[in-house]
Amino acid sequence: MTEQEIRVGDRVEILQPDYVAGKFGKILTPELVQDGQLTGRWIVKVEHEEVLLSLLPEELRVVS
Repeated sequence: MTEQEIRVGDRVEILQPDYVAGKFGKILTPELVQDGQLTGRWIVKVEHEEVLLSLLPEELRVVS
């Protein structure tokens, strides 16, 4: 999965880490460090849970 294929609002299947693998979530925003630089990671809200994850593109799969 390349970063160009991931967009805010996408529904994703979470592949890693193991404790949430197989669950679904929504892309909220690209992750930024304090100076505004992109990290290459995405902030994902896990569906039906109060959990936010910071994931690399290879740790998720866009489903819609």
